[in-house]
Amino acid sequence: MCRAPLLNAAADAWLINDPPARADAIVVLGGGAQFRSFEAARLYHGGWAPVVLVMNSELRATDALGLTIPEAELVRRILLTNNVPAAAIQILGTNLTSTLEEALTVKRWFEEAHATSLLVPTGPFHSRRARWAFHRALGDKARLIVTSIEPEECRGWWTDEKELLDFQNEFVKFALYRLKY
Repeated sequence: MCRAPLLNAAADAWLINDPPARADAIVVLGGGAQFRSFEAARLYHGGWAPVVLVMNSELRATDALGLTIPEAELVRRILLTNNVPAAAIQILGTNLTSTLEEALTVKRWFEEAHATSLLVPTGPFHSRRARWAFHRALGDKARLIVTSIEPEECRGWWTDEKELLDFQNEFVKFALYRLKY
């Protein structure tokens, strides 16, 4: 009887969902091109930031064989198709494999651009680790706005195998990040 309210409360306590606010750049993290790219385009057109930073993730085996396109190129194409001007898109890094590597890559851009704030749209369960990684890389130099894409999908997360695995994986990854770094 109490299972649903308790598990929904656990998800609510875990996720970070700052309201969008004006920032120097929108950061599209690697993985999740199918949802992060569209949210970045929506935020860009909402006037939340003038620049979209795309992470250049590690190539997959199929990318190296020319069977698929690298994720950074897919994100770039999605943004362009959604009327984000090419001049507003910047691809950063090379072969990035983790959220912390992405945050450290953005740190270099952040310092060179003399930026003060970043808007990071991501999945609800990933949001806590993303905030931690960016805070770890940038400290108090940046105003971080981490928005969860479709946080309402967390309702009943324990009944959907994919959502259950997402929550479990993020919980474990976050714990490992904290222990390792």
